[in-house]
Amino acid sequence: MDARDRREIIAQRLEERTGPLSAAALARELSVSRQVIVGDVALLRARGMKITATPRGYVLPPPPSGIMCTLACCHRADQLAEELNIMVDQGCTVLDVIVEHPIYGQLTGPLRLSNRHEVAQFVARCEEAGAPPLSQLTGGLHLHTVLCPSQEAADRVRAGLERLNFLYH
Repeated sequence: MDARDRREIIAQRLEERTGPLSAAALARELSVSRQVIVGDVALLRARGMKITATPRGYVLPPPPSGIMCTLACCHRADQLAEELNIMVDQGCTVLDVIVEHPIYGQLTGPLRLSNRHEVAQFVARCEEAGAPPLSQLTGGLHLHTVLCPSQEAADRVRAGLERLNFLYH
């Protein structure tokens, strides 16, 4: 199989999937190294494919359905799971985290977390890697882009974050 065919298969697999697809899984399927897959994904992105790398693998952005909102939050690192669970418990998907770095400007980390299991996996990976949340670069201040199924769900998320003093004012 040549590189062009391999990239077509990668694009097809991503379009068929509803959840993340890891580079390791693609590498096993296509009998190449993980690094070859990373390079193929970079080339697919350069050709305009909107591929997002999440902590659990590559995804294509879903067509937005619902209410997209940006929430300014501030809390300690040990409150990360509590904050994320407030959002996913209302049926929302936490798409990303954004911080404003004094040198690099805006840094965005894709998350795509939709339920407590995914939140727990994300927090566990952070702890295992000894990797603090991006928000720790800014004293806890960060933004989340959240996709909610309704305005009522978005309002419940805001109320839950407000109750715990996680919303930044």
